[in-house]
Amino acid sequence: MAPELNVPGPSALDLPLKLWIARMANGVSPASLAQAQTDWLVHLGVSPAKQAELAASAMQKVSAFLQAQTAALMAAGARGASPAPKDKRFARPGWEQLPFSAIAQAFSATDAWWGEATRGVRGVSSHHEDITSFMARQWLDMLSPSNFLPTNPELLQETARSAGGNLYSGAVNWWRDFREVQRGGDARGLEDFRPGEAVALTPGKVVMRNRLVELIQYEPATPVVDKEPVLIIPSWIMKYYILDLTPQDSLVRYLVEQGHTVFIVSWRNPGSEDAALGLDDYLQHGVFEALEAVQQTRPGVQVHAMGYCLGGTLLAIAAALMGARRQHHLRTLTLLAAQVDFEAPGELGLFIDESQIAFLEDVMAEHGYLDGRQMAGAFQLINSKDLVWSKLVHEYLMGAQTPMTALRAWNADATRLPARMHSEYLRRLYLNNDLAEGRYRAFGEVVNLHDIRTPMFVLATERDHVSPWTSVHKVLRLVSAPATFVLCAGGHNVGIVNPPDGPAASAQASLRVARYRPRAAPADPQPAMQAIPAEPGSWWPVWQQWLHQHSSALVDAPMPQGIKVGAKPLEAPGEFVHQR
Repeated sequence: MAPELNVPGPSALDLPLKLWIARMANGVSPASLAQAQTDWLVHLGVSPAKQAELAASAMQKVSAFLQAQTAALMAAGARGASPAPKDKRFARPGWEQLPFSAIAQAFSATDAWWGEATRGVRGVSSHHEDITSFMARQWLDMLSPSNFLPTNPELLQETARSAGGNLYSGAVNWWRDFREVQRGGDARGLEDFRPGEAVALTPGKVVMRNRLVELIQYEPATPVVDKEPVLIIPSWIMKYYILDLTPQDSLVRYLVEQGHTVFIVSWRNPGSEDAALGLDDYLQHGVFEALEAVQQTRPGVQVHAMGYCLGGTLLAIAAALMGARRQHHLRTLTLLAAQVDFEAPGELGLFIDESQIAFLEDVMAEHGYLDGRQMAGAFQLINSKDLVWSKLVHEYLMGAQTPMTALRAWNADATRLPARMHSEYLRRLYLNNDLAEGRYRAFGEVVNLHDIRTPMFVLATERDHVSPWTSVHKVLRLVSAPATFVLCAGGHNVGIVNPPDGPAASAQASLRVARYRPRAAPADPQPAMQAIPAEPGSWWPVWQQWLHQHSSALVDAPMPQGIKVGAKPLEAPGEFVHQR
C-alpha cells in the first residue's frame, strides 16, 4: 500500500455543497479562479503605469482599426481588410467582406488587448497570471463572432442556401446529444469502434492478470525476433489501445511486423472499492509485476521498456529504483511525451494548486474516484477553441455531424482514477515536483533519477498541451544515461499515432533528432533543436531501428501462452479494456 498523505479529508458537513459546486463548475475550483483574478485585479488597480499603457494600446488599436476600415472602403468598396491572418476561425473567403472583416478585426484587436492586460502586471504571481490570461481567453473564445449566426458569413450563407435546414438539423443534433448526456450515454458513433471489433485487433493473449492490470503478449508476425522483448506501459488515465487502434494506425502491429516481441499493460478501470490504491500500488502491480511476468516468459533476458505519458513517469520511477538496487532488468528505456520534472507542466498546470487539488479531493470523496469525464473536461478547456466551440458551431449551427474516428472514439472511452492515487500524483508530482527535486519516495525509498543509466529514447511533440516538449526534455539533465531525443510534429496523441504510411506521414509529419552523452543535454533546448533541420516522416521507424540496434541477437519467435478463463486462453484485447 502507498504511504499516507498527511492531508485532512473533507468534512461531511461541507461535502454536499462542494459536490453541487463541482457539478456546476465542471470540477474547476471557483476559489482558485477567484484568487487568481483578485490577485490580478488588485495589482492592476495599484499600477497606474500599466493602466496608462493599456489605455494607450486601446487607443492605438482603435485608431488602427478605423484607418484600416476607411482605407478598405476607399480602395475596394465592399471588400474589407483581411482579418486575423493566423486565426482559422476567420480563414474562409466570406470573412474578407464587409461588415464581417471589420467584425473579425475588431475581435482580434480585443483579443490582443486582453492578452496585454492579463500579462505583465507587476506583483501578480506567475500561476495567477496564467490562470487570468487563460480565463480571459475562455471568455473571448466563447464570444467569438464565429460562434453566432448573425456575425458568421458562413452560417448565413448556409442558412440561406438550405432555407434554414442547417438550423433544424443542428437542433436535432443538440437534442440527441442532450438526451445522451442526461442519461449518461456514449457519444454518437462510439459503438462502431469497440475494442476487439474495429480497434485493438492485433492478435495476442493475456498472459498475466492481477488486481490492477492485464498483461497482453502479441503473436509474432515474423519467424525470428529481436531477443529482447518490448514492454509498453501506457498511462492509467487512458485505455491502452491508443497504441493499437485500427490496423493501419497501430504502433503495436508495426512493432510486431518489424520483428519485435511486444507486451502491453491494460489497466483496470477502478471503482469505489479501489479508492485506497496509491502510486506505489500502480508501481508494483503495473510495472514490477508486469516486468516480472515478461521475464518469466524469457528467463534471463533484459527488456526494452517504454512508457507513454504518465505511464512513462511511472516507468522512470521504476527504472530509478532498479538502478539504485543494481537490478539490470532493462535493456533500454523509452519515454513518450512523459514528464518527470513538473516545474513547467504547461496549461494543465493551470488546474494544479492547493485550492484546486483540495476541491478535487472533496469531489472524489463521494465515490472514491475521479470520473474520467471530469478529466476530459479539463483537457477540452485547454483547447476549447477547437475542441468545444468550433465543434458546437459545426454540429449545432451548420447542422453537420462530425464523423467518429478511431482516435476520437478512444478519447471518449474515459477511465476513472482512484482517489488516493490521483491525490498523490497531483500533490507529489505536479504541485510539489518531488520527483525532479529528489524528495519522492516509493516503498519508503528515496527515488533519485540520477540512478537511471540505461540508454534512453525520449520523444516529445511540438504542439503538446499536456506534456510540453521543453518540459519532457528536462529528464535528460536528471538522468545519468546516454539519450536520443526526438522532437516530432503534432500534439500529445496525434503526434504519437503517426504511422509511416499514414496520411500524416506524407503531409505534415516531421522530426528532429538529437543525441546526447550522459548529462550533456543543454539547459535551454530550444536553440539547439531549432538548429537541427526537420526531417520528413514518422518517428516510428527511427525508434524501431534504435531498438534493433540496442538488441543483442535474433531468436525464434515465441508464441504467447495465455491465461485461461474457463477452458480457453483469454485473447487480446482482454477483459479490462471493456470496463466502463
